[in-house]
Amino acid sequence: MKDLQKYQGIIPAFYACYDDKGDICPERVKALTNYFIDKGVQGLYVNGSSGECIYQSVADRKLVLENVMSVAKGKLTVIAHVACNNTKDSVELAMHAEAIGVDAIAAIPPIYFRLPEYAIADYWNTISQAAPQTDFIIYNIPQLAGVALTSDLYRKMLQNPQVIGVKNSSMPVQDIQNFVAIGGENHIVFNGPDEQFLGGRLMGAAAGIGGTYGVMPELYLTLNQLIVDKALEKARELQFTINDIITKLCSGHGNMYAVIKAVLEINEQLTIGSVRLPLASVTEEDKPIIKEAAEMIRHAKKQFC
Repeated sequence: MKDLQKYQGIIPAFYACYDDKGDICPERVKALTNYFIDKGVQGLYVNGSSGECIYQSVADRKLVLENVMSVAKGKLTVIAHVACNNTKDSVELAMHAEAIGVDAIAAIPPIYFRLPEYAIADYWNTISQAAPQTDFIIYNIPQLAGVALTSDLYRKMLQNPQVIGVKNSSMPVQDIQNFVAIGGENHIVFNGPDEQFLGGRLMGAAAGIGGTYGVMPELYLTLNQLIVDKALEKARELQFTINDIITKLCSGHGNMYAVIKAVLEINEQLTIGSVRLPLASVTEEDKPIIKEAAEMIRHAKKQFC
């Protein structure tokens, strides 16, 4: 039986860390990793959507993961997202991730071309075979990948003993119920949509991986504990507060991750750069939004934590 306990809890999606020229900055990667260790999260999801993986090279992604692992190994559970738009690069990243000792690798399905399910299964299994000693997590995000994980495809993938579960970012919480039922107690489902962390956990998700966890980890750690303690009215109040903050983070001209990075600089004195084009950077007009979001997070921490 796989050790699933190490995956249970709050796992922030790791943000891309750039220098002032827009290149990967190892020092800032290490600083962000130490920040997460200090906050007490369970683990990190590296090189996913929040890490801007779609806009990074294989070499970029290796550099990020190497610097995360130089700090986090033995201290945090590390899941490396290794999917690329071709199998060859994905296999290279999977082999690299296993070589430096991550706990699990993960992958979305191939994007752009709409492939049949047998081709998607072959893609995932080929990646998994490249890291035979490492757990494998399916990343279901149909709104961006253009293809959804079906019950039949999940059952087929469970024939691979390295598959431990699903990071489910589809919006219907019923999908979580379905994947939990199919996988049973020997597999895990991670809630993906931050706006419905409470709903996803109540429907059976044992953990969460999210893109806004990193800017307000204390709130998600508190929310998770409220769920464990069955303090559901308080949990609902906190989830609504988190959702208001997410709405504010998404209300600027700049991409949400650009706003998040600006908020981190205000609230945590943590500088990790901006975002990579074609993602939009923050503008002068975004400054009031950034300040409001930062204040909303500080206020919520005082109220709930």
